[in-house]
Amino acid sequence: MEKDKLAAIAIVALSFALSAYFYPQVPDLIATHWNAQGAVDAYTPKVPGLLILPVLILLLAVLFDAVPRLDPLRENIEKFRSHYNWFIILILLFMLLLHAQVILWNIGIQVSPNATLPIGLGILFFYIGVLLGSAKRNWFIGIRTPWTMSSDVVWEKTHRVGSLLFKIAGAICLAGVFFEKLAIYFVIIPVLSVAAFTFAYSYLEYRKEMKKKPPHRQ
Repeated sequence: MEKDKLAAIAIVALSFALSAYFYPQVPDLIATHWNAQGAVDAYTPKVPGLLILPVLILLLAVLFDAVPRLDPLRENIEKFRSHYNWFIILILLFMLLLHAQVILWNIGIQVSPNATLPIGLGILFFYIGVLLGSAKRNWFIGIRTPWTMSSDVVWEKTHRVGSLLFKIAGAICLAGVFFEKLAIYFVIIPVLSVAAFTFAYSYLEYRKEMKKKPPHRQ
């Protein structure tokens, strides 16, 4: 079995193991959600509360493992498969970080998620930039607009720009650690801005490509 699959299995197993180990130590109702200011705003009974994230981690691991086999352009995914495999590990680790945050808070180690999540998200966004820089056209991974999916040239140009912008978004997100009360804006604004820009950019690049083509003759 490949090392990346073993790592994914280990992360899934660890998430369930943490729930089992800390089950006796958490209260009957556990904090499971925080608002933008880092204050708890939702509680869940501890059985579902301790199982939600491990089950989600398991489902994500299965889904991401299946994607390359489901994609009609699977041969393109194989061209950047090592980057994709690392993305799977990183996103599963991020979900494990969320799970650890919930458990630690409920056993009395109450570190604000506004101080920890910008780090995890910043690293994840930065690596998404790395992944985009190597991604080839496919139906599941990358900046998939009608225009990138219609042209390899537009795909490459859009992903080159998107790669840089996601790395910048990751750096901005990390800076949110120093502004706890505003951390949510250091996450949302850069990502939404990148999404809007790359969407528009892919359209404009597609228009340029269409203008380069000779007119169709009847």
